Amino acid sequence: MARISENLKYLRKKKGLTQQQFADLMDIKRSLVGAYEEDRAEPKYELLKKFAEFYELSMDELVNEKINDQWKPKPKSDGSNIRILSISVDMDENERIDFVPVKASAGYLNGYADPEFIGELPKFNLPFFNQGTYRAFEIKGDSMLPLPTGTIVIGEYVENWNDVKPGETYVFISQNDGVVYKRAGNRFKDAKSIKLISDNPVYEPYTLQVEDILEIWKAKAYISSEFPQPSPEPSLESLTQMVAQMQKSITGLKN
Repeated sequence: MARISENLKYLRKKKGLTQQQFADLMDIKRSLVGAYEEDRAEPKYELLKKFAEFYELSMDELVNEKINDQWKPKPKSDGSNIRILSISVDMDENERIDFVPVKASAGYLNGYADPEFIGELPKFNLPFFNQGTYRAFEIKGDSMLPLPTGTIVIGEYVENWNDVKPGETYVFISQNDGVVYKRAGNRFKDAKSIKLISDNPVYEPYTLQVEDILEIWKAKAYISSEFPQPSPEPSLESLTQMVAQMQKSITGLKN
């Protein structure tokens, strides 16, 4: 990630700091600062976040922007996750859908903003998804049944997190939970956390801190190799209960 190394070196010198002084401020070894600036190593997420906060930048600016004397930060608005999103295009400059399989989920947390990482992901096109930016994620676990493990959820990128609507499903990318497919329980506005709800009632809702969220993708479609099973035939007992309830309702209307 050469851009990060160049930015770190430029920003340190702009502050008038030596590598040792910056290392002391960040509580790391001076040799690590040199390795980061020479692109011999990549800082982990928490350290990268610490660097960005020190320089009063977003992580996306630090990772994606070419920061120099001509660079100017983009204006930010409340609730917007403003950054340059790494995307893939075909020969006709049409956006393609990048696919994040389960085995790539862990790497996605560090590489979601890295064009090289995104460029190595599998890609495909769907004719009815030609407007907007989409990404596909393979989900695992039984917390979102009836969608089984292995289902591929296609999500549309949510730039303004205030657009998240309660009751609708999203793919949330967070540093602590990784890639999860959940139903939103509340709006983001004026909130420091959001409740995530599983469709499987066995799993209790839980809260996710907004500061831990990296990306949000609104679920638009899914692909599964498992076909839905037919509904079971109603039993005699359930039919009897239905008829009794209908008779009770009719009697109530007559009265």
